[in-house]
Formats: sequence, C-alpha cells, structure tokens
Amino acid sequence: MSAFAPYERRPHLAVAVSGGADSLALCFLAQSWARECGGRITALTVDHGLRPESAADCVRVRDQLARFGIDVVVLTWAGLKPVRSIQGTARRARYGLMTAWCRSAGVLHLLLGHHRRDQAETVLLRLARGSGPTGLGAMAAVVETPAVRVLRPLLTVDPGRLRAFLTDAGHRWIEDPSNVDTRFARTRVRAALPAFAAAGFTPQVLERFARRRRRDAASLAAAESALLAQVCRLHPAGFAWLERAPLAAAVAPVALRVVGWVLTLIGGRAYRPPALKLTRLLQEIVAGNAAAATLCGCCVRREGERLLVCREARNLPAPVRISGEHCGLKLAWDNRFAFCLTGSIDGLADPVWLAPLGRDGWRHILAVRPDLRNVPLPAPARAVAPSVFDRDGPFDVPHLSFRRDHVSAPDIAFAFIRLRPVSPFEDHGGSL
Repeated sequence: MSAFAPYERRPHLAVAVSGGADSLALCFLAQSWARECGGRITALTVDHGLRPESAADCVRVRDQLARFGIDVVVLTWAGLKPVRSIQGTARRARYGLMTAWCRSAGVLHLLLGHHRRDQAETVLLRLARGSGPTGLGAMAAVVETPAVRVLRPLLTVDPGRLRAFLTDAGHRWIEDPSNVDTRFARTRVRAALPAFAAAGFTPQVLERFARRRRRDAASLAAAESALLAQVCRLHPAGFAWLERAPLAAAVAPVALRVVGWVLTLIGGRAYRPPALKLTRLLQEIVAGNAAAATLCGCCVRREGERLLVCREARNLPAPVRISGEHCGLKLAWDNRFAFCLTGSIDGLADPVWLAPLGRDGWRHILAVRPDLRNVPLPAPARAVAPSVFDRDGPFDVPHLSFRRDHVSAPDIAFAFIRLRPVSPFEDHGGSL
C-alpha cells in the first residue's frame, strides 16, 4: 500500500468483495492496514442477479465480514441482464455501481483483488485479441478515474498465498461456479496456464512482460499527445477532423494510438479498438484509396486531405420521453454528451422526447430555417445530433443553434450541452 501513497489522514478505503478467496483476503489485509493508519474500510459487494443464489451469497459475505467489524454495502445491479458478453457487461456494471458509491460517499480509494494469475490471464487474452502496448500492459496497479483511485495491491502476489492466508486464519470463501464455466474465454485461458507455464510462460514471466509493456505505453503516450495536437481538430458537436498527411508520416504505433483515441471518444466507447483493426483502417483510409470505413461506432471518411470522424448512425440511443423529473438534472446521452434541460412540461398533452436528429428531422428544420442549409456541420454529424422533439418535429437542436420559436413549442430547452464522453478506465499502463 505504501507504493500508492499519499493518502488522506485516517484513510477510508472501499474494497470490492465478491466472497471469493482473492477479494476476501484483500478485505482482511486492507482492514489491518487501515487500522494501523487510524482509518477504516467499507466492503462493497454486488448482487448481479446472474445466478439464483447471488443474493444469498451477498448476505453471507455481509454477515461474515460484520463479525469482524467491517461495514458492508450491498449494491444491486437492476434491470435486464445480458445474454452475450456476460462477463464484460457484468464487470462494467459492477465498476459503475462501485465508483458511483465511492463518489457519493466521498471515498477516494477503491481496492480490487486482482493477483498475479489474473494478470497473466489478461496478458494472454490481450495477445489473442492483437492488442497494442496499452492492452498488453494488462491491468495497472493504479488507475485514476474521475470518481476514485482504483488500486490493485496484489498484482504481484500468487493466489495460493492468499488462500493459505485465509486457511490459516480460519476464514471460508465462496467458490463462484462461473470460474470453471468453459463458456468464458478467461476460464479457458486459466485452464491452459499450466501448459503455458511448462513452456516457460509462467505467471511471473507474463506479469513482468506486462510491466515492460506499460513502460512502453507511457513513452508512446508522450508522442501521441504531440501528434494529436498537430493533426486533430475536435468539434463540440461530437465529430473530429484529422489531417491525413502528418498522420500518414507518423510512426505507426503513435498514429494507431491517436486514431484509436479519437474513435473511442467519438464513438462513446470505454476502450480503444484492437490494434489489428486499427492497423487495417489506417492502411485502407490513411495510406490507401478507400473512401470510408467504420470502426468503434464511428464512420471515417476521406474529405480531400482530411479525414472526417463522426458517430455512426447505428446503435444510437432509443428516443427517451422527457418527464418533469429530467429537468434540472445533469444527464448523459450516447456516452458522449453531458447536458441539462430547463423548463417545464406541466400542462403538455403531447409527449416530448430526446432523440438523434436524423434525416427527417433535418428536412423539417430546413423547411423552417432554410438559411441553416450552409451550416458548417457535416451531414453525418447533423444526423446524430441530440435533439428535443415534440409531435411537430424537432424544436431544440443546440449544435445547429436551432430553436423553433412559436407558441406551440414546449417550454423545454437545453440549459447546456457539452461533449463529455465516457471516461475510459485506463491510463498509460493498462485498463480495468
């Protein structure tokens, strides 16, 4: 823990606890460290609702830790559950719930129980996906997010030591059946680890490999920042222009990172696309003759000596009906924009909703304001612009400076809207 200093006086730590051996060991170790510092911990356990016994497991964890004076908060993942990408979706939901709790509770540090074998598995999974230096750096020991510092104190510790620690102390843990479910790629990689170790690719070797890749990624990040400032012009409406010539002349790994960052931001994604897909896009669009390509929820088009990167007009958020509860709150849309609505819908007989402008909405605007035909907003960006509609069509589109002004327009407007994409849980050394 000293490697992650400084801390506040009497630090309050949140610890992610599933009830498994790794997180349970981390919880008891963190409690001991916090007491020595005059601080305390809160265990966060998430009921995913993915297994019938998940609620009972959370109760068991709460009761077990309460006997040792540890506060436990049970967070529930509500709503429909995925049928595909189950583990990845559940992980994002879990981190979202925990970081939101930390923000609301004023807790600055969230501890995760990933260990050396987890790191080795992550390296192999990233290798299979063709990841670049950032991805191959696997999980970072420290990740700064807007809400909390995420800390992994056990990344260099073998899981056998953690289980031995619990056994010696008389603690029992829960074995999650998903850890042996071969439907999941991580489970299959875990089963193959002994064969990798026999060939010399031990968890220790893979963990050191990840550490070196994080150093490589940090060096690339400095070059990336310089190239990004040179080639990218980001528009607050959520699209970007890239200068093709300096991008084509740049060192390939740096160009890949720049394009990957722009696609991640414009597409509202949490992670950069795989390096292999990025390489193909650069070959086709930047160096080749292709006129357009799609990746990461974005459309990339050649426009003379520039590249236009816009949000793809697919998989956009469904229209959301606006209620009085929405007004005055800071809201998010499409993982890209933060906004606030002002006004009132009291007395309105017809619904009002938030949706992308679309082609029909653009045609409606031109019928009302033909002078906007020459607005300096590319057609793909217009189509995905967040807009407020009523039964007569769009009446507030801030990125077009359009506001329908007559008595039938509802008393609803954007108080502000800013490009604020979802923050990737990653730094120069790796990701969550």
